[in-house]
Amino acid sequence: MAFIKVIEHEEADGQLKEIYDHLVETRGKLADVHKIQSLHPESIVAHMDLYMKIMFGASPLRRYQREMMAVVVSVNNNCDYCKTHHGAALNHYWKDQSKVALLAEDFEATPLNDIDRHLCRLAASLTRMPHLVDDTQHINPLKLAGLTDRAILDATLVIAYFNFVNRIVLGLGVNLESDKGEGYKYG
Repeated sequence: MAFIKVIEHEEADGQLKEIYDHLVETRGKLADVHKIQSLHPESIVAHMDLYMKIMFGASPLRRYQREMMAVVVSVNNNCDYCKTHHGAALNHYWKDQSKVALLAEDFEATPLNDIDRHLCRLAASLTRMPHLVDDTQHINPLKLAGLTDRAILDATLVIAYFNFVNRIVLGLGVNLESDKGEGYKYG
């Protein structure tokens, strides 16, 4: 149960109802992470705009890489809500639930290419110890693996975004929906 009042879809009117209806139309469903912001509808719009640009916008990073980092950040923050939602999204691309589960347990033991492993390391380090991230240990390995500065920026934006969202979810008591995050549009 959320720690603050939430306006449900059937109770919404005006701007909030329009926002909810648009989310259902474009995303396939209305997530509790959006409903938790129902007392400030404009924040839902800004949140979704940021999410769509970071996760679905043009980028040298592939969609699965963004979802993979979302899972690693969420695991490191003990955010089951986002780990589950973005694990389902990652499985949409990987089509290997056992590999997604292994990533959530130990990304170092997960069969990944060099770029993906370095992205996961950056996600874990920037989440757990942001003050210790440096170019030698974290950024240069990404460049040596072939990532551009733009890709590294985009990776950092994904990691920062999920740290932000994990704190909304954990700080306001957002519970995982009964469908466990399935049924959203990933394309």
